Amino acid sequence: MDTGRRPLWQEEPAPRRRMADPVRTAAVRAVIIVAVTLIQAMVAFLCTLAGSWLAFPAVLSTVASTVVATWGVLDVWVTRQVWVQRHGVQSQPSSTARELRRERRRARRAAARGTRDDPARADRAAA
Repeated sequence: MDTGRRPLWQEEPAPRRRMADPVRTAAVRAVIIVAVTLIQAMVAFLCTLAGSWLAFPAVLSTVASTVVATWGVLDVWVTRQVWVQRHGVQSQPSSTARELRRERRRARRAAARGTRDDPARADRAAA
């Protein structure tokens, strides 16, 4: 029973592969740390404007949190590099390139078999 209406949404293939689990975990951790750091910076700024006694401890904790946030972002980068180094980049060559390699391989094997199977060549090589 086709009513001619389009579906509400259409599934499209993902443009990029999903991140590896350790990399995704590090990225989520980094985003949370950066978000907390930004909130702390805003609190420190507002406390400074208000002249509150909490301004100095807030600024100190923001500086420390900035160092931790930098470490978190670097952790994502290092984790990604380690993942790629251990598991390699999985590429899929085009079927055309694969077929050309197969043909070359067959030709090499046939040539190697031809030199092994040809007794006249073997006699000339021994002489």
